[in-house]
Amino acid sequence: MSFAVSTPAVSTPAAAPGRGAPAGRPDPRGLLRAHWPLLPLVATVLMLLVPVPAGDATASGKVGPADAASLVLVLVCALRALRGEVRPLTRLGAVVLALPTIGLAVATATAGDPYAALPGFVRYLQVFVLVPGAVLLLVRDAREFRLAAWCFVVLAVVQGAVGVVQYATHTGASYQGEDIRAVGTFGPGDVMGMATVVAYGLVVATGAALSAALPQASRRVATCCALALVLPLVLSFSRGAWIATAGAALVVLLLAGVRRALVVLVALGAAGVVLVGGFGVGSQMVAERLTSITQVGSAPDQSVTDRYTMWAAASSMWQERPAVGVGLKGFPAHRDGHAGLGLSSGSDTAGAGQAYVRQPLLSPHNMYLLILSEQGLVGLLALAGGWAVLLVAGLRRVLRPDPAARRARDCGLIALGLFVWQLTDFLYADIGGPSTVLTGVIIGLAAWGAFADTGGGPGRADAAVPWRAREGTAVR
Repeated sequence: MSFAVSTPAVSTPAAAPGRGAPAGRPDPRGLLRAHWPLLPLVATVLMLLVPVPAGDATASGKVGPADAASLVLVLVCALRALRGEVRPLTRLGAVVLALPTIGLAVATATAGDPYAALPGFVRYLQVFVLVPGAVLLLVRDAREFRLAAWCFVVLAVVQGAVGVVQYATHTGASYQGEDIRAVGTFGPGDVMGMATVVAYGLVVATGAALSAALPQASRRVATCCALALVLPLVLSFSRGAWIATAGAALVVLLLAGVRRALVVLVALGAAGVVLVGGFGVGSQMVAERLTSITQVGSAPDQSVTDRYTMWAAASSMWQERPAVGVGLKGFPAHRDGHAGLGLSSGSDTAGAGQAYVRQPLLSPHNMYLLILSEQGLVGLLALAGGWAVLLVAGLRRVLRPDPAARRARDCGLIALGLFVWQLTDFLYADIGGPSTVLTGVIIGLAAWGAFADTGGGPGRADAAVPWRAREGTAVR
């Protein structure tokens, strides 16, 4: 199957009076026929609204509803490619998407137990190759990109609302002896799950609110959503999510314009003062959590000490096998042989409907170090090298002034903002938990922003006609 990008769909003509939809209105059945391949992508995002049973959040090898939807997404993409309903992608795009497979295959083959490494190979292939490729191929134009992006906002608003209720009613995860930590439906076993999806939604809403390509009503809704999502993000007490969101939002704001960035920053600052200072929403705990960010070097807490210890262990594993690492899924087995005495036995989780559980520390909580320790330089160059290409290509597309890029500039801002968030968060976290599948979706959206032909728009070709049977140009 060649890597390709689907052609834009045609606008469905209005049905004749008395047959289907009234004159002047789009036919819902026609819209469904035109955009049905996007349904698995929508399901992949929104299936994360399904509550996670206690103990399943970090269960190894657990396949959740979102993962099942992502499998359907990949199958739909493969079928459409086999039918010739996609068009060729540039060689650079194909290399960026396919290159991680090499590093993954090498790390699996050279692992101490290749059979034990196979689940890791499948998971990495899903998140970093198959799902991103399917998203890039199935999202045909800016309208479909916006639909996929707004699914993140819907997911964030619902999960954020659940998190706020958890804080207000003391039914959240345990934090400093109180069940107040907002975790949404992800449970205390995945305390980063809600923070991650809320941050995604906030970044999407920020990019949409700053885009002149969208109607004013859409920008107002996006602004309201962005402001509303600040509260559940704060109540997640996730330092890594705060830092990544601040960095991604700042990038989006600066790319949208310095003057507009200053206005938005002032508004966000005022909202923060009202929420924390005026209403006292978690003011003391939030202040302590913020202060702890500046104390990670001088007076780190146990969670930070554990993280530093695991980072050192990952570095030691890489030094032992610098080229190919210790193999996929090899970090837990080699951890004790490389970790210092300062590492605790695990982290305590409780609340949100779950009894006290001691969670073992099975990863370094740094995606780059995890790749380096398990896949070596081969894997790191294959994965992080491709991410660097996507980042640079996406930035160039956002900054270039041609009319086609301006019409879809909100898509570029959103794709770049989400990708910057993910790359920043990888400094403090790695893959794991139900929300991991969204990492693949975000990489796919970033690839769309970097490589897709945003200037096509609807009406250039009929999506029902195989690409090999009609004229067209390869994606620039």
